[in-house]
Amino acid sequence: MNTPVDAVRDAPSPVGTISRYRWVICALLFFATTINYVDRAVLGVLAPTLRVEFGWTEQDYGVISASFTLAYAIGFLFAGWFIDRVGTRVGYSVYLTLWSFAAAAHALAKSVIGFSIARFVLGLGESGNFPAAVKTVAEWFPKRERAFATGVFNAGSNIGAIVAPLLVPWLALTWGWRTAFVVTGLAGLVWLAFWLPVYRRPAEHPKVSPAELALINSDPPDPPVRASWLQLLRFRQTWAFTVGKFLSDSVWWFYLFWFPMFLADRFGVDLRTIGLPMVTVFLLADVGSVGGGWFSSRLMQRGWSANAARKTTMLICALCILPVVFAPHVEGQWVAVWLIGLAAAAHQGFSANLFTLTSDMFPRAVVASVVGIGGFAGAMGGFFMNLGAGWLRGYTGSYAAMFFMAGGAYLAALLAIHVLAPRLEPARLDLAPRVSS
Repeated sequence: MNTPVDAVRDAPSPVGTISRYRWVICALLFFATTINYVDRAVLGVLAPTLRVEFGWTEQDYGVISASFTLAYAIGFLFAGWFIDRVGTRVGYSVYLTLWSFAAAAHALAKSVIGFSIARFVLGLGESGNFPAAVKTVAEWFPKRERAFATGVFNAGSNIGAIVAPLLVPWLALTWGWRTAFVVTGLAGLVWLAFWLPVYRRPAEHPKVSPAELALINSDPPDPPVRASWLQLLRFRQTWAFTVGKFLSDSVWWFYLFWFPMFLADRFGVDLRTIGLPMVTVFLLADVGSVGGGWFSSRLMQRGWSANAARKTTMLICALCILPVVFAPHVEGQWVAVWLIGLAAAAHQGFSANLFTLTSDMFPRAVVASVVGIGGFAGAMGGFFMNLGAGWLRGYTGSYAAMFFMAGGAYLAALLAIHVLAPRLEPARLDLAPRVSS
């Protein structure tokens, strides 16, 4: 039985077949996210080499990595507020320009302090990517398509993590590690040459047909409200997303920055052999990102509520992550790689649905702000995880404690989300005092 949304989607456009320009916008988000993750992953790929060249300890590397996540956390708060006010076209451009130059500036670093400063500025710049991307999805897609669209652009994070171990070792071995930072950093400026001419809001875009615009706007209209951070923090829905991000993102930061070090310490992997294991893990993560978003969207198309579809998908993902606790104890390198790859895939499926909860529970006008608050919490989780990983590795000589926490974090996150938002009910911002534009 067709729903009203199906009828809008399937109806012929007055000017021809329905356009699909929203997927062009999604492709741009995908490439921006790919660049975002290449730039942040370069240091992780080069870490075993730089550790030898500069004599870093585990604690030194933990401080450098934590500098990024601390700035990322701080930047997330302001990024959401800034993008909600200036819009995604301008906001995305500002943040991508900042992180591109900061990534290239790593080539100038010569000490732990120098790398920490470069990572801090990079974190501030990269904090704008996800608030801008999630807000763009909320503006360009109806609710039934948002989890899949989020999964598609979020897959760029895994493609970036795949590109980095393929490209960076070649650049570093051919022209030196400083060249790797410069080339990957400035690549983001190419994306701007496409984004600025192409992006407009759906109602203003000449390539969006009336039928596609009707599909995009097929959900009930959002209430005309705005809310400050303090007002948003009054809602259980905000805390559901925030706690979920804190618990799950801390694990992802651990994989991103410590996976190459884990392979080097546990299995003797070096710059020449790191590529295939990292590609395997993040290729699996790509499948999980798209698959997790597709699965919950498919359940909704079959008549499931957003609450049931999102949480069922997230539960499956959380259960798939549990075996990662065995990764530091297995003898074969590739057994560990596949365990971590499965966990990374499930993380991304979980994350695609977690991001979508914001547009399920909040009007589009404040989505970026809510994502910013949750992103702050997630990055702070990464900050503590990076510092803790450096300390635990140095103190215990093992990665076991980190992988144990990684295994259970997602079930805890889902439990917290369900307690705080048992039905994913929309936040009643109309009951909060309104803030003028």
